[in-house]
Order: sequence, then C-alpha cells, then structure tokens
Amino acid sequence: MQKNKLKALWSSGQPILNGWCSIGNSFTAEIMAAQGYDSVTVDIQHGALDYSDVLPMFQAMQSSGATLMARVPWRDPGYIMKALDVGAMGIICPMINNSEEAAEFISYMRYPPLGQRSFGPTRVAVSVPDYGVEANDAVLAFAMIETADGVQNLEAIAATAGLDGIYVGPADLTLGTQLGRLAPGLDRTEDEMVTLIQKVASVCKEYGLIAGIHCGTAEYASKAIGWGYNLTTIGGDTRLLASAAAASVSSWRKLTGRKEKVQVTGGVY
Repeated sequence: MQKNKLKALWSSGQPILNGWCSIGNSFTAEIMAAQGYDSVTVDIQHGALDYSDVLPMFQAMQSSGATLMARVPWRDPGYIMKALDVGAMGIICPMINNSEEAAEFISYMRYPPLGQRSFGPTRVAVSVPDYGVEANDAVLAFAMIETADGVQNLEAIAATAGLDGIYVGPADLTLGTQLGRLAPGLDRTEDEMVTLIQKVASVCKEYGLIAGIHCGTAEYASKAIGWGYNLTTIGGDTRLLASAAAASVSSWRKLTGRKEKVQVTGGVY
C-alpha cells in the first residue's frame, strides 16, 4: 500500500502545513483541500459535523493529494476505528493525560499483534490500493497534550511505543494549566505558555516524534517551526471564512462611508 506522505516530509526535515475543517460540508472541504495543504484534518471533536459528514468530505478531498486526517471526539475505539476505515491516515486524539491513556489510544490505531484495531477497511479499501495490515506502519497517532497532568507526564507519554506525534491545542493547554488566570486562545505570547509550548517541541525532538501545534497566523506558525514544531495548522475553515468575510465587509464600509462598528467572531481551537 502507499506510504504516508507526511512521514516522508518529516523525515526529510521539511515543515508540514495542515489544514483544518470544522464545517460539515463536502464542498467547503474540497475547497480547503484544493489550496495546497500537505494534510487536512476533519475535526469530529468540536466541528459542526459527525461521521455521516466525514465520509463525503473525505471523498471530496481525495483528488487533492493531501494526506487526510481526523481529530476524534475522545479516546473512543468506535470513532477511531471508523475514522481510519473511512480513510484517515492520521488520528489526533484529545486529552491524553498519561502513558496508559496514550497506549490505549494507540492500540485502537493498529491491527494485531500491535494493537486491537478491528479489520474492516470500508471506504479506505477503495481509496487506498492494497490497504491492509501494512496500515500499521502508515497511519499516524497524535496525542493531544492539553492538561496539567498531560504536561506533568509529557515524557512518559512521548515514550509510549507506537506514538508518532504530539499535537498542542493552545486554548485547552492554557485552560488546563493556568487555573483560569488566562483566557483560552491561539498564538500564546505569555512567558509561561511559550515555555510549555517549547517544552513539548523539545520532548518530541528527544523522542523522535512529530510536534504539531494549532496556530492563528502564518507568522506564529513560522515562529513555532523555529522552536522545533514539524506540523503547523493555521486557523481553519470557520476562522478563514470569518476573517475573509470580515475583511471584505470592512473594506466595503470604508469605501462607502458606512462606518458603524460590527462585531466579528471566528472561533477558538
């Protein structure tokens, strides 16, 4: 079966650009995937979508050549295995707090004898030629570090056999470690948060893992790559749509003299 292109990019030292889909629509997914991302992740956890949306979204993105991934809602074998069976070549799992949880998550990603994934590759048997047990070496397992426990057990999590990477969600990492003192959000600049974010990258490098992080801007993503992050996500479909629409409205109001203030929202990851 075909190899995972993200592994090739990572092993060659090239940074990976990941797109993010939270809108449960195959056309918006197709538009996102057509923009040149190395990979595109469908967010089943917080996105406005469910499994019935994921299948047509993956179908719509197939021709783009991007590596398709999914963030699952939880460390749930049903969701993880179904996301793999529909064609996900990488799974991002939220709220991994210790090595035991990491090992459990990874076991759902791999067929025996390496794990306990059930065999039934539905769509992926069509979309990926010769898909079979060789998928054990192709699919990527990302654990999200989002809590104080996750930070405390970071090295033990990183050392878990079969883990391919760690993914940072800065909003939850802030909520989980700062006791409500800081509001959630992307692109952290506080010294204590930057230190935590840099620590994740350092530990990933030590254990030979892909370090991933969700960013709000390309400028912050570039900074994160300088800290050692291999995979960066910049916003997502909802944020990009909101920001582009807001910029268009702002420009129109400026040119036409309609200057009343309008509240703009775009979502937090």
